[in-house]
Amino acid sequence: MSGVVVVGVDGSASSLAAAEAAAREARLRGAGLRVVHAFIWPAMRVPLGPSPMGPAEGGLRNMADRFVAEAVERARAAEPEVEVSHAVVTGEPLTVLEAQSRAAELVVVGSRGMGGFVGLLVGSTAVHLAAYGRCPVLVVRDQPSAEGPIVLGVDGSTAGEEAVDFAFAEAELRKAPLVALHAWTTWNAPVPAPEDPSMPYANPRGALAGEEERLLSEALAGCQERYPGVVVEHRAVHGATRTALIEASRSAQLVVTGARGRGGFAGLLLGSVSQALLHHAHCPVAVVRGADGRH
Repeated sequence: MSGVVVVGVDGSASSLAAAEAAAREARLRGAGLRVVHAFIWPAMRVPLGPSPMGPAEGGLRNMADRFVAEAVERARAAEPEVEVSHAVVTGEPLTVLEAQSRAAELVVVGSRGMGGFVGLLVGSTAVHLAAYGRCPVLVVRDQPSAEGPIVLGVDGSTAGEEAVDFAFAEAELRKAPLVALHAWTTWNAPVPAPEDPSMPYANPRGALAGEEERLLSEALAGCQERYPGVVVEHRAVHGATRTALIEASRSAQLVVTGARGRGGFAGLLLGSVSQALLHHAHCPVAVVRGADGRH
């Protein structure tokens, strides 16, 4: 094995789907799978064992063990050849999974946990882990299209370079085509300078679109050389980034985005595009933090 994929589970249907997805990711990588449940109750100073008046298999600790056992069973059924380990770790879920992410290739979580509020589209653990995780985080949402492409959101920022590399590697592992999508508007794209400095700061029709297409090509160039077997579609579109990526996710098996991109506010750990995808994408979403976002 070359590494480990970690999946956080809490007994919810969403986390069981995440366990299956994590097992597939581990198989693709030749990695092991570690199933982890964050056991917060000891810190709350409540009884952990079965009630004297209840069944012997009751109690919070036994419940945590059942959560893990069910997830392990689902993972092994999905990918029998993957080596699966498991642990119940005392602590709050975000703290536990952030610590686990330090030695993982990938952390996988469901979009909503057992404690999610009705109507809440994505749980707080998924959002916060995407912002604070020390490795790429895969949030399992709706069932993906089995034959769909990997969709990569590209904005040309330095912070997004690791997301580009992750998307190419994932496309190679899955033997899937890659759609590299760069959406721009006159509000978020810098106006290219005129060719002649003596001319007014204006450009011929189509100059801005050409500049954005060039930005997309330059952002992908290095990875296209490193992953020559990946079939890539360059898609530069005029429109809102969030809208374009959410629409593209309808036919995708995975959407990949950076945690923050061009135009993000300093100190903001998770950008608006990443958050929009976590809430509204029609397939799983991988959020990849840039090197400048790691401590």
